[in-house]
Amino acid sequence: MRHGHAGTRLSAAQLSRAEAQAHDAADPLAGFAREFHHPHDTEGRKLLYFGGHSLGLQPKSAAAMIEEELEDWRRLGVLGHHEATRPWIPYHERAAPALAELAGALEGEVVAMNSLTVNLHLMMVSFFRPDSTRNTVLMESSAFPSDRYAVVSQLEFHGLRPAQNLIELEPRAGERTLRTEDMIERIEREGSRLSLVLLPGVQYLTGQSFDLNALIAASRRAGARVGVDLAHAIGNTPLQLHDWNADFAVWCSYKYLNAGPGAVGGCFVHERHARNADLPRFAGWWGHNKAERFLYDPKFDPIDGAQGWQISNPPILSTAPLLASLEIFQRAGMAALRKKSIALTGFMQRLIEERLPADVEIITPKDPGQRGCQLSLRIARPAALAKKCLEQLAAAGVIGDWREPDVLRLAPIPLYNSFADVFAAVDVLARTIRALSS
Repeated sequence: MRHGHAGTRLSAAQLSRAEAQAHDAADPLAGFAREFHHPHDTEGRKLLYFGGHSLGLQPKSAAAMIEEELEDWRRLGVLGHHEATRPWIPYHERAAPALAELAGALEGEVVAMNSLTVNLHLMMVSFFRPDSTRNTVLMESSAFPSDRYAVVSQLEFHGLRPAQNLIELEPRAGERTLRTEDMIERIEREGSRLSLVLLPGVQYLTGQSFDLNALIAASRRAGARVGVDLAHAIGNTPLQLHDWNADFAVWCSYKYLNAGPGAVGGCFVHERHARNADLPRFAGWWGHNKAERFLYDPKFDPIDGAQGWQISNPPILSTAPLLASLEIFQRAGMAALRKKSIALTGFMQRLIEERLPADVEIITPKDPGQRGCQLSLRIARPAALAKKCLEQLAAAGVIGDWREPDVLRLAPIPLYNSFADVFAAVDVLARTIRALSS
């Protein structure tokens, strides 16, 4: 045990607090936390917010951007489509450079549009084309329910039966996460049946980050099309969708991208499909040749690239906060954010293991390369008592979330969480578990 300057013996908690303060003092990204609104309780106390994996905090610049659009609407009416400060017709294109950077894609491969599940349906129209032999979708067994609903409904739309045409990957007995080698083996074994492999970037429940490069390569070797759900990955983990050669990807923007509740989502379509006008799709006027969009030609002429899958004009008031957040991402840089993310999550893991070794099981992989900035925890208590832990945490000012049947999720976000936040949250968690156990 180290001593203080006056020979005072410091406790483990005091040492950890001092370590957190030192990390924060040396953090080059620390100033970005001031660019977000942090929730406070009724007494004005700042809450410890670890719910960004579910809804990111509001950038302070978002309100001004929305107000500018409202002012242009008041001032210009319909003329705002051409004369607004940020003209509305090409508005969504402003998001493309930053989204391409975050997705590891070309600008023409990404587009801000719709919501995640709508985009998943649109992509499956084009890339799930079952025939007499390749008529099966492979996905993980604990996928987010909306993905499964979409896949099952697409199977049934084609006259297929989920019991026969849906393969769901499960972890080995006694394990909570999937092994890459098991996933690849199953893809290879089922290869001749597979029409589509749908992969998660980061698993929403466990926080496991997948080796997308290896899994996409295995799927393509097997002859299947490959899509990726990036809801918990974009803005969280480094991505290289173009180089990994995925056919498509979809995401929402209200989690790590901080674009607000129900914000416009996004989509990636690899450039090899950019000019394939024969690829079936559900078409709409905003995906039509921009030069002739307002000529109202009855024959659909899709825009090259991901924009050709658009159906409707973008929701301006929903897209403005995304632009505000993406500007922050571009200044911070994904490499620096990832470095801090690894350090923050590692610090949280270490504190939990030191202070709660018998009380909390971390089900998220310990390898930083296999996770983003989320830790999923199981409280070693009966279910009712474990769930009560979340209520007590919230009462003490720590915001995470609970996923049935037994998982508490906490996400230290590098843009706006600090090492001091992590220390304080684990300290509250330790005191809460002790109180519930007494």
